[in-house]
Amino acid sequence: MFITPAFAQTAGGQASGAGILVQMAPLVLIFVVFYFLLIRPQQKKMKAHKAKIDAVKKGDQVVTGGGLVGKVVRVDDIYVDVELAPGMKVKAVKATLTDVIDPMTAKPAND
Repeated sequence: MFITPAFAQTAGGQASGAGILVQMAPLVLIFVVFYFLLIRPQQKKMKAHKAKIDAVKKGDQVVTGGGLVGKVVRVDDIYVDVELAPGMKVKAVKATLTDVIDPMTAKPAND
């Protein structure tokens, strides 16, 4: 009623390629920012943690997922036997270890 037919026809025309690019640019920019600030650092952290846990060997001092600190006495592919106190060993799933403590800076867990 208030819009002339010629004006209504030009407003509803096809979107140009540049118009779509301008609309998609903020979404692409947000994804790039999320990738470099959140996703990539998290992947690097997970990769370093996995390498640290895979390198666990007999005699290392570890922290389990439950917060228990002990010395590794046996390692296989899936499980780790951890000595929490003299004569007290528990079997833990290797993937649940949260940290391997550096022997140079740590005091003994079993003393």
